[in-house]
Amino acid sequence: MKRILLTFLLASCFLASNAFAQETDSAYVRNHYTKIERLIPMRDGTKLFTAIYIPKDISAGKKYPFLINRTPYTVRPYGENEYKTSLGGYPAVMRDGFIFVYQDVRGRWMSEGNFEDIRPTNLGKGKKDIDESTDTYDTIDWLVKNIKNNNGKAGIYGISYPGFYSTTSLVKSHPALKAVSPQAPVTDWFIGDDFHHGGALFVMDAFKFMTSFGVPRPKPITPDKGPKPFEFPIKDNYRFYLEAGSVKNLKEKYMGDSIKFWNNLFKHANLDTFWQARQITRHLTDVKPAVMVVGGFFDAEDAYGAFETYKAIERQNPNANNILVAGPWFHGGWVRGKGESFGDINFGTATSTYYQDNLELPFFKYYLKGVGSFGGAEANIFLTGSNQWHKFNTWPPQNVELKSLYFQPNGKLSFSKPNQSNSFDEYVSDPNTPVPYQDGIQANRTREYMIDDQRFASRRPDVKTYQTDVLTEDITLTGPVLANLMVSTTGTDADYVVKLIDVYPEDTKATSPADQNKMMAGYQMLVRGEILRGKYRNSFEKPEAFVPNQVTNVKYALPDVGHTFKKGHRIMVQIQHSWFPLADRNPQQFMNIYEAEPKDFKKATQRIYHDITNSSFLSLPVLKQ
Repeated sequence: MKRILLTFLLASCFLASNAFAQETDSAYVRNHYTKIERLIPMRDGTKLFTAIYIPKDISAGKKYPFLINRTPYTVRPYGENEYKTSLGGYPAVMRDGFIFVYQDVRGRWMSEGNFEDIRPTNLGKGKKDIDESTDTYDTIDWLVKNIKNNNGKAGIYGISYPGFYSTTSLVKSHPALKAVSPQAPVTDWFIGDDFHHGGALFVMDAFKFMTSFGVPRPKPITPDKGPKPFEFPIKDNYRFYLEAGSVKNLKEKYMGDSIKFWNNLFKHANLDTFWQARQITRHLTDVKPAVMVVGGFFDAEDAYGAFETYKAIERQNPNANNILVAGPWFHGGWVRGKGESFGDINFGTATSTYYQDNLELPFFKYYLKGVGSFGGAEANIFLTGSNQWHKFNTWPPQNVELKSLYFQPNGKLSFSKPNQSNSFDEYVSDPNTPVPYQDGIQANRTREYMIDDQRFASRRPDVKTYQTDVLTEDITLTGPVLANLMVSTTGTDADYVVKLIDVYPEDTKATSPADQNKMMAGYQMLVRGEILRGKYRNSFEKPEAFVPNQVTNVKYALPDVGHTFKKGHRIMVQIQHSWFPLADRNPQQFMNIYEAEPKDFKKATQRIYHDITNSSFLSLPVLKQ
């Protein structure tokens, strides 16, 4: 009873303090900023709704830079007397003082025009041709010329979809744009972000998102008049998607032909010109502003985008002022809490607070105000496991050695190549009883699956598990992991899910009083998991069928990792052929899966080879000590 009462009191204090903080921040915004709303004209005549919060002490002669956030998710609240409760993402930015600019992108909410998902970049522009980069350019141009007492400098930031709009600002950027921070940016919706991973549709995210976000908007509207969230008739998401029978059935039963982007998924099953036109990384050349790309290693939506955006800028702009920040965060976790823990894992320090105080605010103050100094390294990385921040001169670091971790008979992993002949594991995968992506029952896709315990999966016969002996020294991985599998299937297609896992010792205890109910002994922490639709093993543009029972090489890169496997732990790898309902099911027949009927989903016998001729392994980027 005492514990219940204490919990209640602590919760009450927490809620009260949160309410006070929100009230204080809301009052601060109203007391220190003047809000105006404008329809800013673009070069084609379309007007974009923009809310502008101007520091009141500008009248005293101070000048401020612009800090811009362009979003498809609404700039609410609307009305010049209706104020946001906070500006700039977190209180320290708001209190430092900027001219905060929030804009509904073209075709969303109160802006005019037609919306297009991840609108293609138009490099052959006429005077009135538009894309997201021109809309950003025209917005900055108008702001600099029409808002009094600005200092002539602008920055832009955004998380997720707003991160994409931040990235597009770098294409033929406005001269006043001096600092850009794409954070978990939507970057490639076919290969690694949100909608697809490795060509496999991430059906749970795509369906839920598009049933509301994709609903047509015939004219400018406020959120109270916008679409309502989809009401799932079955709350258990595993059951809902399994009983739907196929992606085709989902569309026909719940969407019809009203949602344009969902229709485009069905029209463009492979990486054709539709998807290629939406790969913003192709256009990140001649980058002039300072750039700080931010991402989370455990970001369920856009882990891929952060690393690929940073690398594309590096590759195409050798002299650009471009840095990377990556930490142990979920989607946007770097400004949504202190970042001391995630899921069951404690990091021992407030990683998000460190980022806010030492990286984001100093970045914008230095490049937009000329105040202070900015000490960000080329790559600012928090390594889990060892739980320490590291600064590197490159990413991946130069002092990395690629080591092959080989699959062995009897579920073993070793850095030594196998010497057996004709050695393999054989098992059956059945898409009608797919492997769940997480233990338990969920109504929605959780963010914690990216770091959660994998013991539930290792108990299934259709998940093959391999692990090392107990490590005698720390092993730190920094960079992308390459899966190199030698496999065969009795079908003509198959999905391959590779999971890299940190196995805790059996004597591990909870690390804080709040964690006493967590079984950390033998915990199997997911460090990185990724899927490849097997037919895309050689090309995303031209899928290829498997030849049944023929040994085939399946090779693909997993998104970057930053993790230390501590002495006394083990490294584990799990291989499976479904990850449901995170990814849609593969019929295990070579076909257009968007046309699959429930009857098309067939069992197949899978083999993973681990012998001297056909060696399966992971290539690990091991940081030299």
